[in-house]
Amino acid sequence: MTVVALVFLGFMLLGMPVAFAIGIAGFLFFLMSDVMPTSIGVQKIASVSQSFPLLAVPFFVLAGHLMNESGITERLFRFANITVSWMAGGLAQVSIILSTLMGGVSGSAVADAAMEARILGPTMIEKGYSRGFSAAVIALSSLITATIPPSLGLILYGYVGNVSIGRLFLAGIVPGVLMMLFLMVAAYLVARKRGYVDTAAKKPTVQAVLKAIFDAKWALAFPILLVVSIRGGLFTPSEVGSFAVVYAVLVGFFAHRDLTFSQVLRAVDHAIQDVGMIMLIILMSGMIGFAIIFEQVPQSIAGSILSGISQPQLIVATILLMLFVAGLFVESTVLVLLLTPIFVPIIKQVGFDPVHFGILMMTIVTLGSMTPPVGVAMYTVCSLIDCPIESYIKESVPFLLAVLALVACLLFIPQLTLFLPGLAF
Repeated sequence: MTVVALVFLGFMLLGMPVAFAIGIAGFLFFLMSDVMPTSIGVQKIASVSQSFPLLAVPFFVLAGHLMNESGITERLFRFANITVSWMAGGLAQVSIILSTLMGGVSGSAVADAAMEARILGPTMIEKGYSRGFSAAVIALSSLITATIPPSLGLILYGYVGNVSIGRLFLAGIVPGVLMMLFLMVAAYLVARKRGYVDTAAKKPTVQAVLKAIFDAKWALAFPILLVVSIRGGLFTPSEVGSFAVVYAVLVGFFAHRDLTFSQVLRAVDHAIQDVGMIMLIILMSGMIGFAIIFEQVPQSIAGSILSGISQPQLIVATILLMLFVAGLFVESTVLVLLLTPIFVPIIKQVGFDPVHFGILMMTIVTLGSMTPPVGVAMYTVCSLIDCPIESYIKESVPFLLAVLALVACLLFIPQLTLFLPGLAF
């Protein structure tokens, strides 16, 4: 496994596409094995695709693109703008609220960050916000999509770790809302200090807020319908993905009347590209996942971690630190697919809830998309609003501290995460 890991890291450093780096490194394990025929590697690629829960991934990806085309994003933006733009750092607060709402639509942090950079970035700079502050708020607030259902990361974690996706969806709601509040406080404090205050802005009237809620009612209702339908046993997580596609089409054509057949085709085209990329990584990871289990890597790592630490929270904190470092260099989807089979058995062994760990893991590994040296969301936002990376890094510190403070609270106060799943199930 050491050779396989070195080959994988070497290919990644050379800039090889992730799926091929995983696939070649995984197939190398079977080529080097004296007891494992290479045909098993091919079988593992095929067997990964034969999974009913994985159907949730393409369905939710397509639903997200359809909802973006159907006018939902515009209505959510108006709702966020009316409710919080009067606060200090008003546009920053709008970005954070919009990320929370879009988390229930897109399920992708990078997609959310790119969308907000195009919509809010130029306006924030025009209103006097620094480029670094604007980029940091937009990129870090997209982290909320890591836990707000239907998070694609939680679906993959539940599939690989054999953890209830319905419980994960419910567990992600409170942490997602808390992250919104922590980031809003950080943005407020920085904005007050910098003078990012619109003196002409006034608090919205109750009538204006109710009108904004009514206009965005179909978008706001979707996450609620998603959770209720899963908990009520009406749909499995995979089936609710297909429901999401039908819901997006019906809302776009008949409720908002903004969706056209050309937009549907464009959404399908974008979804095919995204699903192709994600599924290729998932399929290739089947070989590495088998190799990890066959070589008893979880047991080896557990032995080294458990030998020096006995407190479950400290063991999980050590694992989260390892995940954070790994997330600085490797994309979150890859980490979930490769490391979930290693760490879930360990945390179960020490008596830590895998649903609780899933929320913490997704938050930490997704955070890598917002941090150097290879943060995809960071580079996306900075390129779209022409922000120097150095400025982004400096301005992101208050928001990073807010996220880490929340992770610490979630780690040591498990009921914040497990309250809703325990209540519902």
